Amino acid sequence: MTVLINYKNNSIKKSLGNIILFTDEKFNISPLKKYISSNEYSYVSNLIKTKDFTKKIYSFDINSKKKIILISLKKDIKITDVETLGANFYDLFKNLKQSDYYINSDSLFSNSKNILGHFLHGLKLKSYKFDKYKTKKNKKNLNIIVIGKHKPSLKDQIKFKALEEGTFYTRDLVSEPGNILHPDEYAKRLNSLKNVGLKINIYDEKKLKKMGMNTLLGVGQGSIRGSYLVTMEWNGLRDKSKPLAFVGKGVCFDTGGISLKPAKFMEDMTYDMAGSAVVVGLMKSLALRKAKINAVGVVGLVENMPGGNAQRPGDIVKS
Repeated sequence: MTVLINYKNNSIKKSLGNIILFTDEKFNISPLKKYISSNEYSYVSNLIKTKDFTKKIYSFDINSKKKIILISLKKDIKITDVETLGANFYDLFKNLKQSDYYINSDSLFSNSKNILGHFLHGLKLKSYKFDKYKTKKNKKNLNIIVIGKHKPSLKDQIKFKALEEGTFYTRDLVSEPGNILHPDEYAKRLNSLKNVGLKINIYDEKKLKKMGMNTLLGVGQGSIRGSYLVTMEWNGLRDKSKPLAFVGKGVCFDTGGISLKPAKFMEDMTYDMAGSAVVVGLMKSLALRKAKINAVGVVGLVENMPGGNAQRPGDIVKS
């Protein structure tokens, strides 16, 4: 299910459908009277007395088309806990027929920590799915409509969106099977990141040999695929200050080469490129949010396979 978030400028109406309200950790709902009808307030007040407050999210069915959802927040709640609440919300409501939910941001007693922004961020991150190769896809949307004054600023909206896109790009790379995301394909995908403003340099085998990077080449020499080193640069500062550098391992599939790994869990050896995927997703998010920082990401892309040209244990390699 895809999560769509819309921000509305108008104030919330009591007649709206599913409504999400924030309350304190004791579920004191008296401050929420102005956001729901008197009948709804009485109904929820009576039911809330029967709860033990072990949960942080409670849903009350007003009728077949309307729910009132209460989310409790501690006064000193941590940002990570807020994002977890967003993830839990997605799990609770992703499979219901009702897909439109209105968040009343005015019910927040404080917006100093950008509570709503982090709640929605956690919700979005939890909604990730990799169904690229499935014939039947879930095309249903979970629509979140935010109303009220305590909405995230435009700057924060851009920041969260960039983080989500970078994270999802990382997850997409890690989720791809080894026969799809081999080093040749990986290098092509990284080259396409020029479109978001990154400076990309791809060093192929010929260039790597000239540079003397024989240990990297040795890992990939048993594969029919190429081996690469890719650098990604983001210059968000006008000065020439030294950049932060991030380096990620990109062994797209690691069989162990001639020293073949056991067959059990061999399919998980696609994850040997996860470190590189994190660096790539980070660099993409920095570019998307126009981060005021200078940064360089470096990834080595190889496939470690047994083969007639594979590196042997005991070989002498100069690098």
